[in-house]
Amino acid sequence: MNKAQLVEAIADKVGGRQQAADAVDAVLDAIVRAVVGGDRVSVTGFGSFEKVDRPARYARNPQTGERVRVKKTSVPRFRAGQGFKDLVSGSKKLPRGGEVAVKKAPKGSLSGGVSRTTVKKAAAKKTTAKKAVAKKAAAKKTVAKKAAAKKTVAKKAAAKKTTAKKATPAKKATAKKAAAKKTAPAKKATAKKAPAKKATARKTAAKKAAARRK
Repeated sequence: MNKAQLVEAIADKVGGRQQAADAVDAVLDAIVRAVVGGDRVSVTGFGSFEKVDRPARYARNPQTGERVRVKKTSVPRFRAGQGFKDLVSGSKKLPRGGEVAVKKAPKGSLSGGVSRTTVKKAAAKKTTAKKAVAKKAAAKKTVAKKAAAKKTVAKKAAAKKTTAKKATPAKKATAKKAAAKKTAPAKKATAKKAPAKKATARKTAAKKAAARRK
């Protein structure tokens, strides 16, 4: 059965040949566009259409037997539904003329399924969210490190001030001790010189007295 025969087969059910042709074209166009866009079109009881990526590979030319490299490509794939399989295998009887072979699916089940594009977008959103959380965590760590560094600098400055305060009285005390040591020998020398002057004065007085006696 080709497309024209398919249109003729459903013409009576949809109200005419033109309406049937438009319906077939619309259905096929919707399926093709969805699959090309990466979506999976699933019809309950009939099957699903999807896009499959084939990696680059090597194949053999059937005529020459030569090994040929085949580039990476994408191909459409149709998987028959269980109801379709059962009718073809004969495990279920095909309904008589006038009845629909594939039963109508429950309301809301004739959806195109989850598209790869949607999955990719969701994954990208999750990745972006994770990166944002990681950036915030890194920023918090950086702020914490800077705060810790500032505290450390402040502690070191306080320690230096404390050391300087402690060192200043010590230096003053050392200076006082040094001054005291210098002053003490000077006083002792002065004290020694004073008795010597007195002794000299006494000798001079004795000499004067002896001269008078003579």
